[in-house]
Amino acid sequence: MVISLIGYMGSGKSHISKILSEKINFRLIDLDKEISKRNKLTIPEIFEKKGEIYFRKLERETLEEILASEENLVLSLGGGTPVYYNNMEIINHNSKSVFLRTSVGTLAERLSKQKEKRPLIANISDKDLPEFIAKHLFERNQFYSKAQFSVGTDGREPDDIVNEIIEKLYL
Repeated sequence: MVISLIGYMGSGKSHISKILSEKINFRLIDLDKEISKRNKLTIPEIFEKKGEIYFRKLERETLEEILASEENLVLSLGGGTPVYYNNMEIINHNSKSVFLRTSVGTLAERLSKQKEKRPLIANISDKDLPEFIAKHLFERNQFYSKAQFSVGTDGREPDDIVNEIIEKLYL
């Protein structure tokens, strides 16, 4: 079984997927880290040197390969992955998808502390960050909402979130 975690940057996909994979003893794959490793470049370097279209094609190929696995996996997806091609369809067809639903306020608070690691928001002022996130989320929510399961993350401890995911998936 593959469990795919989706959600906006800052929703906790990396952190929750790590705890979830340890708790249920599934292998963890972070899609962006896997793409970086295979290409020996960071995601920002791929964007800078080859462009976003090239990255999205790599992302799609890597996603299809991982989803074809017979292994028990927790897959942490990039925030944009569900938005491109028919990725959400293949994610739902080949895995159990879980949307980590997080409010704009919580996301802005978390992301303002991580801007140097997030090229998409590096040059956006803290004052303008909530509006940027709200617009972006509005565009992406139509894809995120196609996930088979949805778990709210605001004001919750990671262990509570992981336990709810396990409960919803009957693991």
